Amino acid sequence: MPLFLVYFAHFHEEFRLPELDSLSVLENVPIAYDPASYSPESPFLLIQVESAAQAVKLVRRGILIRFVLEYWGSGKTYDELFSLLKQTPERWSDFMTCSFKFTVDGFGRSLSQEEKISVIESFSFMAFKGPIKMKNPDAEFFVCEEYGEPDNPLPKETPKMIWFGRLLGQGSRDLIDKFDVKKRKYLGNTTMDAELSLVMANQALARNGALVYDPFVGTGSFLLTCSHFGAYSMGSDIDGRQIRGTAGFRRGVDGISANLAQYGLADRVLDTVVFDICRNPWRDGPMFDAIVTDPPYGVRAGAKRLGRKNGTLPELSLKVVDGVENHRRSDYLPPTVPYEMSDVIGDLLGFAAEKLVVGGRLVYWLPTVAGEYDPKDLPVHPVLRVVANSEQPFGGWSRRLVTMEKFAPLQGDATAELPEHAPAHRNFRDRYFSKFEAITPETE
Repeated sequence: MPLFLVYFAHFHEEFRLPELDSLSVLENVPIAYDPASYSPESPFLLIQVESAAQAVKLVRRGILIRFVLEYWGSGKTYDELFSLLKQTPERWSDFMTCSFKFTVDGFGRSLSQEEKISVIESFSFMAFKGPIKMKNPDAEFFVCEEYGEPDNPLPKETPKMIWFGRLLGQGSRDLIDKFDVKKRKYLGNTTMDAELSLVMANQALARNGALVYDPFVGTGSFLLTCSHFGAYSMGSDIDGRQIRGTAGFRRGVDGISANLAQYGLADRVLDTVVFDICRNPWRDGPMFDAIVTDPPYGVRAGAKRLGRKNGTLPELSLKVVDGVENHRRSDYLPPTVPYEMSDVIGDLLGFAAEKLVVGGRLVYWLPTVAGEYDPKDLPVHPVLRVVANSEQPFGGWSRRLVTMEKFAPLQGDATAELPEHAPAHRNFRDRYFSKFEAITPETE
């Protein structure tokens, strides 16, 4: 298969390959690449795809992808690059008379206009005879000098690599601005940023006709991004105030419904409802193509489930106030108890194993204490396999975007298998507010 060059955005480096692999599944475009050739310090990756049309299709939904190029060559010097290009002059013949333009870019160093012109003129040996057209040319050739990461303090006199190819297509990074949380009518203190919400939609394989569910919906970020890509979505939460817009930074704007109207997605979001996911009303059996969620872990909002700290007290539930049973009053708030993070994740896997269709995906965030995380911390399930596990660091702690896929029907009473040791996400809220003091037998 021919070679193509993927030019990633230099953000969320651990998330780039998982998104690329998910796009391959989503678009049904087989790809091949050498994982060992990928470096988080470089935005470039060579891949094999069947055709240029397939390469364009592959990246069109990419959030962490800037461009894809038909790879023509690379070298550590221009002489090395030119020598390689001159070995395949037949490739130029298709573009001899069409309109064209050259774009010169630098990664890790800004190039002056004079330097860019000098680079363009050095390709004169290709002798294109067509008109130069700066807007919508028939062919756009792309040169990038790679110097290393922009914040690298080392001198950058010469590039590490020079890449050259024909620009074919680009990703959908414009959606980051479209769904920017600052532009939304409704915003809460747990709202996920647009870029990662969109990446999660790709990880979940959100697509036309798919049914996506968020059991900790909050302010509904994932409903927006998944439905933008054509999925039908729905969400639930134990706290209806976030859904209705009576909590959060911007109140009195009709909550999630305001954002759905703003983005024209109301017909794609089936509903948002209020209940405890531990006591959910869903029918038995698989029904969702994806479950996409950010479980509350107590930094900005703690997880809760129905219950009382001192157990069930029927006499309180059946108490009559002003002639009305307590639980039927409009101002009644069911009692809740804290929901420990390890229990949240274990229950989430059990729920996904039952409610996902085979081939469906669970995409969720897992907070961990930096330096204590072990891959064995992840709970597992007999019918779920890990597809991706990417870290977003925050200093003393990090959160991991975990993607799992249901690969077989649920049989019998198979349940999630929790780690036998204390995982780095156990009692995360307490650890966070104690500034991640080491666990001792007295504090565990």
